[in-house]
Amino acid sequence: MPNYLSSNIRTAVRAVIIRDGTLLAVKMKDRDGVFYILPGGGQKAGETFFDTLKRECMEEIGVNIRIGDFLFVREYIGRNHIFRYRHSNFHQVEAVFRCFVEDVNEVRVGDEQDMRQIGVEWLPLDTLGDVRFFPKVLASFFKDGEIDVPRHYLGDVN
Repeated sequence: MPNYLSSNIRTAVRAVIIRDGTLLAVKMKDRDGVFYILPGGGQKAGETFFDTLKRECMEEIGVNIRIGDFLFVREYIGRNHIFRYRHSNFHQVEAVFRCFVEDVNEVRVGDEQDMRQIGVEWLPLDTLGDVRFFPKVLASFFKDGEIDVPRHYLGDVN
C-alpha cells in the first residue's frame, strides 16, 4: 500500500488578468523577501470554481471579475518545491482561467487578503522571469501581450 503524506488534496482556482502588457499579481512576503502569485485561492465545499474565483478575487484584489476561458490545470506538491519548509504535506490542484477586470482603477488590496499578502501589483510581462513569481513556468507562456499555454495539464510545477 502506498505511503501517502496527507489524505487531503486541496482544490483551488486562479486568475490570469492581463492589461497593457502587464499581469495583475498578488504581492506576498516571506522570510526570503517579496514574491508574487496569481489571484485566487482555495475552494470551499459547495462552491463552484467560478464562485470561488469571484470570491477570492474580491478578497485579494478588491474587484469583481469576468471569467473567460479555462487555461490550464497545475498541481503543486509542496515537498517538491522551494516552499517545502512550510508546505511539506501540502498538495493542491489548481484550475486557472483567463479573467478580466471591468475597471482597472478599482484594483486594490481586498478586505480579506491572505496572511502573507502585502499588496497587489501590475507586473510587466517581460520581467516575470526576473522576479520571484510563481508558478515560474508561466513566465515563458506570455507572447505578444497574451498568454499562450502549450497544454492544459502542466503537472507538478512551481
